Amino acid sequence: MRKPRDFDLELKALDSKARQLKQAKLQHLGELVVATGADALPVEQLAGVLLAAVGTSDMMVREGWRQRGAAFFQREGKARGSAGARSASATSADDGAAPAGSAAGAE
Repeated sequence: MRKPRDFDLELKALDSKARQLKQAKLQHLGELVVATGADALPVEQLAGVLLAAVGTSDMMVREGWRQRGAAFFQREGKARGSAGARSASATSADDGAAPAGSAAGAE
């Protein structure tokens, strides 16, 4: 005979995982606000901009925003990649302790 499933335990585990995912989402949104420089805006202004974006149904405007966002992430990815490579090579040049591609230079 099979062992009965503990549905309460499984529900608690799923609830915990959902809370972790929500927390990670909030953290990523906060990081995005900081990375774009939007943290310099007053909170009311930032909220207004976001509400305007959510309320916009013009697909041409949204596509322009999407392209701008994609370009931002491509620049950020390139900047992180080259900065990580520079820091790894500088570290290995200083003391030889961290070879290029190690965890010390990657983020």
